[in-house]
Amino acid sequence: MPEPQDLRWQDLAFCADKPPNLFFPNDGVGVEIARRICADCPVKEECLEFALSNHIDHGVWGGTSERERRRIIRQRRRNR
Repeated sequence: MPEPQDLRWQDLAFCADKPPNLFFPNDGVGVEIARRICADCPVKEECLEFALSNHIDHGVWGGTSERERRRIIRQRRRNR
């Protein structure tokens, strides 16, 4: 059985007090708005790694779009 993830980092996230729909936009403008919130977030890296390790396909996580996360995953596979 997998170990439960430590999600305490989420309490420090700049998005914690924002409506979730801001981070699940359906256009490029929405992605940019979410990215601005993520830009200086102290847990941006933890957020990105959470999305990558949990195969989250939708939304903006750690300041990255769905397309950018797919690119990161491909790059990591090539580097192995």
